[in-house]
Amino acid sequence: MIATGGLQVFPRLIAAESRGHADRGTASTGLETFDRLLGGGLDRGASTLFIGPAGSGKSAIATQVAVTAADRGEHVAIYLFDEGLDTFRRRAAGLGADVERHLSSGQVVLTQVDPAELSPGEFADQIRSAVDRDHASVVVIDSLNGYLNAMPDDKFLSAQLHELLSYLNNRGVATFLVTAQSGMMGMNMRSPVDTSYLADGVVMMRMFEHAGKVKKAISTLKKRSGPHEESIRQIWFDGAGIHLSEPLANLRGVLSGVPIELGSGHQQKPERAFVDAS
Repeated sequence: MIATGGLQVFPRLIAAESRGHADRGTASTGLETFDRLLGGGLDRGASTLFIGPAGSGKSAIATQVAVTAADRGEHVAIYLFDEGLDTFRRRAAGLGADVERHLSSGQVVLTQVDPAELSPGEFADQIRSAVDRDHASVVVIDSLNGYLNAMPDDKFLSAQLHELLSYLNNRGVATFLVTAQSGMMGMNMRSPVDTSYLADGVVMMRMFEHAGKVKKAISTLKKRSGPHEESIRQIWFDGAGIHLSEPLANLRGVLSGVPIELGSGHQQKPERAFVDAS
């Protein structure tokens, strides 16, 4: 970068140089039902992708996880590509999250990123500084759609993101990525780029119609480190926070957007409560 006073160089991030003995383990999301859906909570030293259509609650879930980590005394770095800082503050306050206290204390560092003015190398350098200098243990990137716009070509995204996630995993950081899909309902959702294979865990959000209302659903599709719940739950948001229902066992076809309600006499075949995707 050419700046007043000279040049600033951002060395390429090499994940292999960051291998060490970072602390691992599982951290709670702050929501007991969400922890159960994830098979016990979120893993440190792993990346989790929240994916779904616009308005399905991906950013709200990421905010919940970040504030819960700050409540535990962890340092959190949040990078916003699509949302303004004021919008983030209002949304967090609307969920009952005391994010202002953590922003004032520096426990949470909120950065609005302009992809038109920030190169991928500079962004990776910012994250490395947050981890190495400020000891951030949680990193949120909202969203990958905006991160993609900072890339000179789509083919660079996978390589850059793989190196970045490998570095963060090696340092024991819990990383959360938000990706918006095009479309609102149904099975034909499209992502700007497929990054689900890079993440260690994938949480999918969906919209569906039921009883004359548009509702939201959440499920865990992937968790490399161990078993997770295979059920689909309804999720909703209000001033008291985020709520997850019991598994939607009486609905079939939730992911299609227009589910069918099963009768009380319907007998489902017994299924395993957990699925191991490792």
